[in-house]
Amino acid sequence: MAARGHVQDPNDRRLRPIYDYLDNGNNKMAIQQADKLLKKHKDLHCAKVLKAIGLQRTGKQDEAYALAQEVAALEPTDDNSLQALTILYREMHRPELVTKLYEAAVKKVPNSEEYHSHLFMAYARVGEYKKMQQAGMALYKIVPKNPYYFWSVMSLIMQSISAQDENLSKTMFLPLAERMVEKMVKEDKIEAEAEVELYYMILERLEKYKEALDVVRGKLGEKLTSELQSRENKCMAMYKKLCRWPECNALSRRLLLKNSDDWQFYITYFDSVFQLIDESWTPPPEEEHSLEGEVHYSIEQAVKFIEERITEESKSSRPLRGPYLAKLELIRRLRYRGCNDEYKLGDPEELMFQYFKKFGDKPCCFTDLKVFVDLLPSSQYTKFISQLLAVIPLSAATEGELALPSDIKALQQHLCVVQLSRLLGIYHAMEKKQKLAVVRELMLRYRHGLEFGKSCLKTELQFSDYYCLLAVHLLLDLWLEGEETAVWQCLTLLEEGLSHSPSNAQFKLLLIRIYCRLGAFEPVAELYSSLDAKHIQHDTIGYLLTRYAEALGHYAAASQSCNFALRFFHSNQKDTSEYIIQAYKYGAFEKIPEFIAFRNRLNSSLHFAQVRTERMLLDLLLEANISTSLEESIKSMSLSPEEDDIPWNDLRDNRDLTVLFNWDPKDRDISEEHKKLSLEEETMWLRIRSLTLRLVSGLPTLSHTIQPKNSEKTAENGVSSKIDTIRSLLQQLEVAVDSGKKFLEQKIQYPVLGPPPTRMAGFFSNGSCQCQTSLFYLVSDIYELDTNGLDSAEIQERIGNSFKSLVERLTDLFNKCKGDLIEVRDGTLKTHPSLLENLVFFVETISIALWVSSYCDSVLRPFKSNLQKKKKKKKESSLAMPPVFTHFLDYVTELQTLTSNVIDHIKGLEIILTALKLEELSLKDTLLLEEEKKFTKTVQGKVQSSYHHSVQEIGELLKKRLDTIKKLKI
Repeated sequence: MAARGHVQDPNDRRLRPIYDYLDNGNNKMAIQQADKLLKKHKDLHCAKVLKAIGLQRTGKQDEAYALAQEVAALEPTDDNSLQALTILYREMHRPELVTKLYEAAVKKVPNSEEYHSHLFMAYARVGEYKKMQQAGMALYKIVPKNPYYFWSVMSLIMQSISAQDENLSKTMFLPLAERMVEKMVKEDKIEAEAEVELYYMILERLEKYKEALDVVRGKLGEKLTSELQSRENKCMAMYKKLCRWPECNALSRRLLLKNSDDWQFYITYFDSVFQLIDESWTPPPEEEHSLEGEVHYSIEQAVKFIEERITEESKSSRPLRGPYLAKLELIRRLRYRGCNDEYKLGDPEELMFQYFKKFGDKPCCFTDLKVFVDLLPSSQYTKFISQLLAVIPLSAATEGELALPSDIKALQQHLCVVQLSRLLGIYHAMEKKQKLAVVRELMLRYRHGLEFGKSCLKTELQFSDYYCLLAVHLLLDLWLEGEETAVWQCLTLLEEGLSHSPSNAQFKLLLIRIYCRLGAFEPVAELYSSLDAKHIQHDTIGYLLTRYAEALGHYAAASQSCNFALRFFHSNQKDTSEYIIQAYKYGAFEKIPEFIAFRNRLNSSLHFAQVRTERMLLDLLLEANISTSLEESIKSMSLSPEEDDIPWNDLRDNRDLTVLFNWDPKDRDISEEHKKLSLEEETMWLRIRSLTLRLVSGLPTLSHTIQPKNSEKTAENGVSSKIDTIRSLLQQLEVAVDSGKKFLEQKIQYPVLGPPPTRMAGFFSNGSCQCQTSLFYLVSDIYELDTNGLDSAEIQERIGNSFKSLVERLTDLFNKCKGDLIEVRDGTLKTHPSLLENLVFFVETISIALWVSSYCDSVLRPFKSNLQKKKKKKKESSLAMPPVFTHFLDYVTELQTLTSNVIDHIKGLEIILTALKLEELSLKDTLLLEEEKKFTKTVQGKVQSSYHHSVQEIGELLKKRLDTIKKLKI
């Protein structure tokens, strides 16, 4: 092997320039260099593969594939060719070809450790677990190293996880894996921590909790050292599974004595104490309480234990929050059980007050106390807040002025109280005037607090940012109560906040939500990109962008935002395989099932399905029958009406609906019920969109049949089955629409910062739904005309009536788009985003109408030419034209007129939006300072510009559609 490696040295030198060109992205030069080299050295396989990589990267996939297969057919065994082919196949997203490559290499060089391990990893990329098991054992036989043996064991576990039959997993794969590890244990060959972890994982999956506990507590458990308290945590998990509450209690007590700030062990401690009380457990008279030592089994002991922790804490050099919060947690649990022992622990209000005095200057104080505010009686809320305010060191410069904090600690304490006031509903109960006064006070405090952050970097948040956010939340309340100016003040304050704290994600997220609610998408794209969303965030917060981009007429931005998301979802497949391989290499076996679950969760993501569907509909909307034919567009997307690739039963809602900070009381906050309803609504809307896409993709499949009356022939061509598919999809669409309408009858109102509603309500109310459904029914009628010929007057009449009602419906839809998008009323701006959404639906519906009209055209054209031939033969000029032709021509003319009217209407909107003089708005509100007026103008300018941009994009697209209509003349 060494000698062979030495012989290849000159080749390495020859190939080096090609590698360099590829690394620098200069693919054309790489191809040229490879060609030169191949003229001299025809048998240099690696040069061919490197040329193929260059071709692949310049978009010549077919040539690249052909070259690669030439080399692969020769079954190369040199390292350079194999590595290069692996890179190429990975870029082609064809990992299954790598397995064939190394299978051949292993046959030729059966004792190569390197090739065997590459083969194992190739199987790992495609998830061939059985072959991985075999490859692992083959490796172990060549080189008896422990990791290879355990690769094989892990592959058995993966077979058990992926097995459809749970019984098979429990009776075959896992017991076999267990026996394999036991063999190593008996031979005393267990070396690494990862191997013990793997043994524990097998026993846990087999539900052999007792045996797993013995492993962790025994000699093997000593190897579990990489994670802090790894052994203890595993023991605790097993005790819980075995319901061994004495051990749970004793272990958590022991760990709390070591570290009285570890919250998870307080929870276990309380859980176990109350379990033991419920079971009336008493310690055995003469033996030890439990395997883990002394057990607490009464409320008195628990109370004493917590009190002792607090006494210990007072001696600690660093203040610990755990013991104080544990006391509140215990009171809450006692209350829940209706015990009257809580007085021994003190009054919750006093305890929370003392906690605030100790930790009020820490940002975490609010989130700590938030959990326990329900221990306070509502009648005490105001008193409690006043009590807290009384201990904050605030000072006023002169009499009657606002008392302000003199340092960051006092500011933090005051902020905590303001957040608690909001949480306890004190602000919600105020009148409008009081709310505005609070907003004014909060903004004064915000601006004063900026002094403490003068030295902050741009990437750091200002200490007083929360004041600004809380003021905006109050204004949002006013807006929902009908105060129109409040929403503009929200935007003004947020833009001001962002100018001082450019990295504050909360400001940006809130701006995104409010701009979208007002129908302005333009500023949103920039805000979202400045959030710099990474990796999984494209799935968790991507909905903020994709829900509104297309709906508000920003087609280019919609395309881009879909691309961002899809790029992440597609790369997830490739990336996860790499993570799995790394986990095998470094023995992080317990992570492998997690990576697989992560990949599956992303593949079943609701957002992924939505973006995929909307992206294809958007591409058809922008290109089909404009730059390419509908048939070509659908072919390039590999769309088929029969196929449905959405995993409806496994859809996962990965949206982060709590990404925006919220200080609302429980009754106003987003609830689990809201999340459930939102998922239901999103799934219904996705079903409607997916069926619409599949129906459109079915249009080109109904190609015109040459022998209309020969029904057997059509069955042979499979066209009749195609119309059956269309009719079946149409029935499914009707069902989906019905369930959508029933859902909307519930009139659900999500919280203003909760999940955004779908576009479904607008789709039904403006008539787009009825229009699109009738268009697909028209397809069925036209198909019938195509198969039965022009003899049936009834079908022709039906088609004529459909044309008439469609024009009426489309006109009606257009009427719902009329009106000013932005109007000035009583000195304030009022936007009408629903008109914009209706216009977008109109464009979509008219596009579907044109695709259906093209199908009608393809059916009627041959009929007309046949009739004209007959006329010439019979030399009769009086041969009457069937009425369907006149109906179609009238319909097309009316479509053309209607579209021209809409384009004129849009031009009118553009003129109005350009002429809108925002300077003339009387910003008479006393709340506005000079600086605020500047931000208000910026905000209104952004909204105006965004509407202008939307109207322009919609107008451009409609003009292209109008050109398509003009071509529709039989």
